[in-house]
Amino acid sequence: MLQFRNPAYNVSGTIDMEIETPDFGWIPFTASPNDAIDYGPALYAAAVAAGNVAPYVAPVVVPVVPDSVSARQFHVQLGIAGLRDQVSGWIAAQSVEVQDSFEYSGSFLRSEPMMASGFTELGYTSAQVDAFFTAAALL
Repeated sequence: MLQFRNPAYNVSGTIDMEIETPDFGWIPFTASPNDAIDYGPALYAAAVAAGNVAPYVAPVVVPVVPDSVSARQFHVQLGIAGLRDQVSGWIAAQSVEVQDSFEYSGSFLRSEPMMASGFTELGYTSAQVDAFFTAAALL
C-alpha cells in the first residue's frame, strides 16, 4: 500500500492527504471509501484505522469591505440603519459643497474625508463604518 501523511477530513467527508509515489514523491490525494481507484478506499480505511485524521476546519471568510457604494445603496442603508434624520440634520449644517456632494454624488467613498467627519459625528467606530459599507454593498 502507498504511504500517506497529513490526513484531514474535508467538507465532503472524504480525507485529504499526501501520498508518496515512486515517480512524483509526495503528492496531494483525496481518499474516499467509494473511490473508483482501487487504493482510494484502502487509504481511506487505513487513515481512519490509524485514528489520526484531523477534523475538518472550515475556512475563515474575511469579509471584504468595499471602498465605495452607489448613492442608492448608501441612501437605502441610511434608512435601514435608522440614520436618515441624523445625517440629514448634519448635512444641513455643513457647507454648500458638502451638501451638494451628498445630494449629487453617484457613489460614496469609504475614505472620503467628508464621510469620516459624518460618521465621527454619529459616534461610529471604524468597524461600524465598515459594517455599514458592507451591508450597503449587498443592497
